[in-house]
Amino acid sequence: MNIDLDDFIKENRKEFDTERPSGGVWDKIEQELDKQGEKKPKKRRLYLAMSIAASLLILMGLVFLNRGPAGRSKLNLAEINPVAAQKQMRFASMIAEKRDSLANYASDNPELYEKFNSDLQVLNQNYEKLRKELPGSPNQQLIVKAMVRNLEIQMHLLSQQLSIISSVTEYNKENQI
Repeated sequence: MNIDLDDFIKENRKEFDTERPSGGVWDKIEQELDKQGEKKPKKRRLYLAMSIAASLLILMGLVFLNRGPAGRSKLNLAEINPVAAQKQMRFASMIAEKRDSLANYASDNPELYEKFNSDLQVLNQNYEKLRKELPGSPNQQLIVKAMVRNLEIQMHLLSQQLSIISSVTEYNKENQI
């Protein structure tokens, strides 16, 4: 069908060319082309600005990852103070055992358990703050000592709490008989 149409146009070309557009038509087309030509640089500028902004955003992200808190948080306690790292591991396991023992008494005296648990949470939050401060601290030895001291206090507090709960449980058993 296209071939027939092409042949028809070629054969009757002179009949199609009888009319000429006015001079104003070409002026309007030229003005439209000029308007379109003016818009293209704006798109390029926008594209260039967006490209630069994206590049800067990526660059800032890379700098943050390399130098920010996330990049420094992989600091190993054993590298700073091996003795303190051993103490920390020992205290952490003992604290976990004592917390489990304390949790066993929770059903007997839930109010007392909640009070004890809130005291421990305060100490644990302080420990986490110290742990987060460690990578950026100029005196890491001091922070490590404070962390170990916090764990010692947690151990001591748990021992006292277990002693109190044992006494309360024994007292309750004696009074029930």
